[in-house]
Amino acid sequence: MSKRIGLYPRVCVEGGGRGAVSQAGAVLLVETVRKLGLDTAISAALAPWRKPRTVHDPGKVLLDVALATALGGDCLADVAMLRAEPAVFGPVASDPTVSRLVDVLAAAGPNALTAIRTARAGVRSLVRELAGADSPAAGGSVIVDIDGVLVLAHSEKQDATATWKKTFGHHPLVAFVDHGQAGSGEPVAALLRPGNAGSNTASDHIETAQLALAQLPKHLRRGRNTLIRTDSAGGTHAFLDWLSRRGRWLSYSVGMTITDAIHQAVLKIPKKAWTPAYDADGTERPGAWIAEITDIPDLSTWPKGMRLIVRKERPHPGAQLRFTDLEGLRLTCFATNSQGGQLADLELRHRRRARCEDRIRNARDTGLRNLPLHDTAQNRIWLEIVQIALDLLAWMPMLALTAETRRWEPKRLRLRLFSAAAQLVTTGRRRWLRFTARWPWTDVINRAIQRLAALPNPS
Repeated sequence: MSKRIGLYPRVCVEGGGRGAVSQAGAVLLVETVRKLGLDTAISAALAPWRKPRTVHDPGKVLLDVALATALGGDCLADVAMLRAEPAVFGPVASDPTVSRLVDVLAAAGPNALTAIRTARAGVRSLVRELAGADSPAAGGSVIVDIDGVLVLAHSEKQDATATWKKTFGHHPLVAFVDHGQAGSGEPVAALLRPGNAGSNTASDHIETAQLALAQLPKHLRRGRNTLIRTDSAGGTHAFLDWLSRRGRWLSYSVGMTITDAIHQAVLKIPKKAWTPAYDADGTERPGAWIAEITDIPDLSTWPKGMRLIVRKERPHPGAQLRFTDLEGLRLTCFATNSQGGQLADLELRHRRRARCEDRIRNARDTGLRNLPLHDTAQNRIWLEIVQIALDLLAWMPMLALTAETRRWEPKRLRLRLFSAAAQLVTTGRRRWLRFTARWPWTDVINRAIQRLAALPNPS
C-alpha cells in the first residue's frame, strides 16, 4: 500500500517484473506494417544484400530501426527499445548487426536506395487503395511541397559545412505530399546535400521532384493534376522550364523573389485592380490584397502560360520591412500555370504551402534533428529510414484514426497512443495485449486496432 508524503504518493520501485509491455501502443505501427505488407516488400527489396546463413532479415532490421525512429529514437542504438519487447516486435538484431547492415547498404550506393524507394512506392499505391476517400489523391489530384531544411552537425561529419545561416551541418531538400486540412502529410523525397548547397539550385530541385514523382501512382507522374509547390528557392528559369516541358506539363505554384522588374510592375497596378485576399477559412482577410501582373513585366524568357500574382498586406507587429515593400505594405509574389480559378483562391492555395513547415518540424522530431552517422552514404540510408518512419506515422492515422485524432502529430501520437503500457496475457493459444481502462486513450487504441484488423491481409 502506497503512503502519501507531500503532494504525490510514495511508491516502492524494483526490477524483475513480468507480463507488462512498455510502448505497447506501438502495436498500431506493427499492425500497419503487417497489413500493408511493408515488411515483405522491404525484405524482398533488400534480398540481394542478405548473406547466406544470415539470422536476421535485412528488411526486418531496417524496419526495426524505422519503428524505433517513429517512436522517438534518433540513432541506430535506439532499436534497443524494440529488442526489450520480443513479444510485440519479434527478434531484433544486435547493435553491431544493425551497424553492419547500414554499412553494407551505404556501400551499395544508388542500388540500395533505389530498391528501398521502389518498395515504398509499391506500398504507397496500396495505401491509397485502402484509404479510399481519405486518400490525398482521392479527388484525382495531388500536391507535392518541396522545401529545404537545415540539419545541424555537432562534429566533423562528411559534407557538413558552413550554411547560409552561419551554422554548421547539411542542407537537404525534402518533399511531402500534402494531405490537406483533414490529415498531415507523407514524405516522398529527401535529397542529402552539403551545408553550403544553394537554396535555389535548379538541378537539386529537379532531382527532388523526380524522386517525389516516382513515389506517386503512374497517372500522377505527369499532367496538370499534380501540383508542385515551392517557396522562392524554386523560382528559377531551369526548374520552371523542366516543370513545363512538353510531355510533363505539371502544374506549379512557385514563390518568386521580388526583383526590381516585379517591383516596378507593382507600382503600375491601378487601385481598382487589387482584390481582397482570403483568410485560411476562405473569408476575406482585412488588410491584404492581391493582383495579377502577368502582362506588365517582360516574361518572354519564361515558360509559356506562366502567370505572376502579387500580394500586399499590412505587416504583422514587429515585422521587418524590406526596401522592395510598397508604402509600408509587405509584398510577396508567386508564379503559377493554373489558368482557372479566382486570384484569391490561387493565392490561398499557394500560402497553404506553409503546411510543409509543419511536416519539416515533425521530421525533426522523427530522426531529422541531426544525422547520426559520419559518412554521407550512411546518412543517405538514415534519411530513407526517417522517411519510412514518417510514412508509418502518416499511413497509420490515415487508415486507423478518424476526425481530430487523424491530425495528431508524432509527438502527440507518442504521448497518447504509443507510450501506453499493457499487460501481455496468453490464453486460448493466443497472446493478448490488455491496455488499462484508466488510460484516457485506450478506446482510441482499441478502435484503431479494429479498423486495421478489418483491412484485407496482403496477398
